[in-house]
Amino acid sequence: MSNKPTHRISFARIIGTDEDGANKLGSAREIGAIWPRENGKGGILRLDHIPVELTRHQGVLFVNETASKN
Repeated sequence: MSNKPTHRISFARIIGTDEDGANKLGSAREIGAIWPRENGKGGILRLDHIPVELTRHQGVLFVNETASKN
């Protein structure tokens, strides 16, 4: 497995709604990463922290690529 993740996983909890009814989100917090598999097919998601709001569908996950390997 590579020594660097390909993606970072962040979570932001829902803190309310705006005047149009859209969700307002709190600050995103990094909770894990995706590491490449040795066979090059897909990745392994490793969460370092699981927010209780995630289990209650009270937030959103963000998946962001890490810096390129240039």
